Amino acid sequence: MGFIRSLILNRNSILVLAVILGLTLGEYASYLKDYNVVILAVTMTFSMTGLDISLLNKISKIVKPMLVGVILNYLVFGAVLLLFAWLLMPTSELFYGFVVIVAAPPGVAIIPFSYMLKGKVDYAIISVTGGFLASVILAPFIVEIFAKSSGIQPFDLFITMVQMVVLPMVIAQLLRWKVVFPIVQKVRGKVVDWGFALLIFVAVGVNRSVFFTNPSTLFLVFIAIFFTIFGLGIGYQIIAKKIRVNHSLVTTQSMLITIKSSGFSVFTALALFGQEAAIPSAILAIIVLVYLIYLSLKNNLNK
Repeated sequence: MGFIRSLILNRNSILVLAVILGLTLGEYASYLKDYNVVILAVTMTFSMTGLDISLLNKISKIVKPMLVGVILNYLVFGAVLLLFAWLLMPTSELFYGFVVIVAAPPGVAIIPFSYMLKGKVDYAIISVTGGFLASVILAPFIVEIFAKSSGIQPFDLFITMVQMVVLPMVIAQLLRWKVVFPIVQKVRGKVVDWGFALLIFVAVGVNRSVFFTNPSTLFLVFIAIFFTIFGLGIGYQIIAKKIRVNHSLVTTQSMLITIKSSGFSVFTALALFGQEAAIPSAILAIIVLVYLIYLSLKNNLNK
């Protein structure tokens, strides 16, 4: 019983389980597909209760972290990932899936991992919050530039961003009210973990045939995302060390340059471009997990 309990409560195990169930029981994914918007809304709301908006009250102290976060998470990450996608992807739908990843806000996991890996937590909160707010404008802009031929209207995506980012952020701040926040803190991790797991299960399940019949496509997607995340993360750490950037700052920034919200990109890709476009986001979730494990092991070795 102890093993089973630890399995269903461990973030890493939950994500791996979601992938396995998507591959084995993928025929049931279609039943959940229609509820993706609710799952994402709840997941995003609980995940953003970790964002303390009160940290944004001093403009002079937040402009630089926000700007750096946007540059790293959208401009640098986006340029590298889209170059790989443009060179390697065999279909426009798969390429659009990468566009959605670039348009997605940064992953909220940056905040707790900044704490666990001795990074700058306040810097992470400010940068991630800035990335979420910027995504409302940047996501429609990015999709309009790189997926214009798909027929998606930027204003429609803007409305989606308001519904999936702005409203959950507002509700999340209400949940930080001191009367209810202790309860929210107790369940937040599990709600977020299982919410993202359900979205990954759907993304893998509806594309199960591709996983079994078209490994070459999966390999190309894997290569593009793996080398973007690990290449940028390790490369940034090497460069930052040479120019003597503070270690705790590098720890946080190396996640800002590599980690996107895979749950958000899964939902958006499915909603805008269909099943095939969600494949990159499903692979992204797996590689981000591996990257975070790598960072954790590296941190333990350096102690």
